Amino acid sequence: MNAFAIRGTTAAAGAAVLLCGLITAAGPAAAAGTAAAAGTAPAACTPAVELLPGLPGMGGGAVRGFGANGLAVGESGGLPAYWTGAEHTVHAVPLPAGFDRGRVKAVSAKGLMVGMAVRSSDQASVAFTHQLGSAVSQAITAPSPWYGEVAVDVNDSGRVVAMDGDVAKEWVNGTVVRELPVPADAIAGSKVVGVNGINKRGDIVGTVSGSYFDTANDIEVTKTFPVVWPAGGGYAPYSLEVWNGYHRSFATVGRDIDDRGRVVGLEHYHYRNDPTRTPAVWKKPYDALPTDPGRVAGYGDLEFDGSSPTTNVAVGTATEFEEAFPSYFQAVHWSGTGTPKVLPAPAGAPDAVPLTRAFAAADDDRVGGSVEDRETRAGGAVLWTCASKQAYTPTR
Repeated sequence: MNAFAIRGTTAAAGAAVLLCGLITAAGPAAAAGTAAAAGTAPAACTPAVELLPGLPGMGGGAVRGFGANGLAVGESGGLPAYWTGAEHTVHAVPLPAGFDRGRVKAVSAKGLMVGMAVRSSDQASVAFTHQLGSAVSQAITAPSPWYGEVAVDVNDSGRVVAMDGDVAKEWVNGTVVRELPVPADAIAGSKVVGVNGINKRGDIVGTVSGSYFDTANDIEVTKTFPVVWPAGGGYAPYSLEVWNGYHRSFATVGRDIDDRGRVVGLEHYHYRNDPTRTPAVWKKPYDALPTDPGRVAGYGDLEFDGSSPTTNVAVGTATEFEEAFPSYFQAVHWSGTGTPKVLPAPAGAPDAVPLTRAFAAADDDRVGGSVEDRETRAGGAVLWTCASKQAYTPTR
């Protein structure tokens, strides 16, 4: 093996064999011992890439969030799951009654998990909660009549945010405490279409989209943009500024909000066969255009999916499109300054390179995501420990 290890139990042995020996040290040898940001990595952490075990008989998966005492949550083989202990023992999360697929998307400090579940018979989807140690899970939203990604999150105090049909709501102890309004400055026809994150204080980030026909100029006006609702509901929401708006080819989304109120996400442009994904970062007081931290060398596009609560780290995926298809992609780590870098990617012939994504970051320098082989599509949930010491600039 090399500078860091891959670990997995018997349930993941097949996937581990696939990747063992393909995982290399963090690019150039010098990069493996270089922290992406001073103070980010705990002094005692050991750089490792860990392929987590899957549920019995299940392939594929991803880490979507982190909790206390080393807890990681996500999915395995299309089912909600979590991992515990130094060996990352995998556990199934019960689905709400009548649902047969799903994933956990976040967990509070006290073990309250939130996720989405799908019913195969009609493709309806719901948001659900599950308390660690309980035998059941509870659907908290009405079933959506078609399959779609249900936006849901929870903070450490147990406040839950999710879309319930066309209404964005916040729950405390299973009770709805407020509905999130559309900002007063939104264009005609706007509505909340997603709530993607809530920080420790209770500030919420989501997405608003609106469209109307401008008869005076004979054009359709569309704007999709991030919004921050301050904690408690006593203040007006902030409409975050975007680089490009008023055309349906552009959609700007805030994916996560950290405890300082920093929002990370992306601007997505898609017109015919010409997609682009531009990373975007907003900071308080939300009175300026987002900043773009740049691209990873060798990749034309980048998006942020998650951030650590207090250490200023953001993670996501760098992508290279070929004929509008994301042909190459790799997990990204950004320290909050400088240029984003990638996390260790499997080596080997170009056509056999496994593909990685990063979805979640913790203050203890863990990053969670997924890995799959480009040819076989085998893989599963992956965990980078001491991630800042592994982040490097690729040479592809």
